[in-house]
Amino acid sequence: MMAGQSARADILPVPPFKGNDTGGIIAYSMANQVDARQVAVDHCAQYGKVVKFLGVQAYEGGYISFSCRWVPYGAANQPIRTLY
Repeated sequence: MMAGQSARADILPVPPFKGNDTGGIIAYSMANQVDARQVAVDHCAQYGKVVKFLGVQAYEGGYISFSCRWVPYGAANQPIRTLY
């Protein structure tokens, strides 16, 4: 039934922020409106992890990518999530 329909990638918009327990991406346009670093730190802290930024595509339509890593060995405290 669906074989006759063409596939379209623009039907569902891509969210400005998307992530899981291993990391995520932040739209570069969103980074101009909010503190992208704090968004990533708060996201990883939900899983008890720390953030490591991987790359930035500094143009409209680009993304900031990051990974969530376990707290380094020997660290005294777990990450704290900031609530506003």
